[in-house]
Amino acid sequence: MTRIEFHFNTQERLVHTCRLLRKARSQGFRVGVVGEPSTLQRLNQALWSFSETEFLAHCTAEDPPLVQEASALFLGEQAMHRPDLTVLVNLGDQVPAAYERFERLIEVVANDEHGRSEARNRWKYYKAQGFDLVQHDLSKKSET
Repeated sequence: MTRIEFHFNTQERLVHTCRLLRKARSQGFRVGVVGEPSTLQRLNQALWSFSETEFLAHCTAEDPPLVQEASALFLGEQAMHRPDLTVLVNLGDQVPAAYERFERLIEVVANDEHGRSEARNRWKYYKAQGFDLVQHDLSKKSET
């Protein structure tokens, strides 16, 4: 069964996502990130610049198939066509398509009223589906 986690109360959602992706890659995971095109575009830019000493190689749905196959981080509106991905990060407002096929789903909640409201709706949906949910309150942790 998919492990579903909610990361909330982060001061910088995209920076937190970059750190999360860096950690997942260091542990050998292949990760998909889904969300709205504008959010994914900002994340794409952030992955190039969030650290002065490292770069997180990634691809998007617009990249050629060979690049997509070689990349362990995939940014797209949907990640379901990539069977090699084991972790899915959701930056969108909706429940991602085919989330149940992933070992782990991480919901990174926007720190505004709209983001929290939509996250509550997703939380209720997953609970109704019988998932045990894990919460990570990032206001109680230092983000490094």
